[in-house]
Amino acid sequence: MVDVPPERFEELVADALDALPPQLGELMDNVAVFVDDDHDDGLLGLYEGIPLTEREAYGVGWGELPMPDRITVFRRPICRHARDEREVLEQVRITVVHEVAHHFGIDDDRLDELGWA
Repeated sequence: MVDVPPERFEELVADALDALPPQLGELMDNVAVFVDDDHDDGLLGLYEGIPLTEREAYGVGWGELPMPDRITVFRRPICRHARDEREVLEQVRITVVHEVAHHFGIDDDRLDELGWA
């Protein structure tokens, strides 16, 4: 395990978001990204919300959500899986892409096929 301080970890998450293709970032709608220290189930990341592909099914149009979708990246579980900061950086990148993909309606099976699970 490597201990990346919270401030540095937040920078890594911001860098991972900045590394997303600009076209993808422009399509992200009503989503907020947070960093938290831990999750009871040891999750690395969590998407909470209505994926863009399902919003109409819920009767929600673009820009009509009262609360933003939420992506949370968990610092301690990621650090527990890493031997050094380079591995933390790589896992943060994978986790951010994974959770953003959920925002776009891509499920875990498809992410596994693509190598992002």
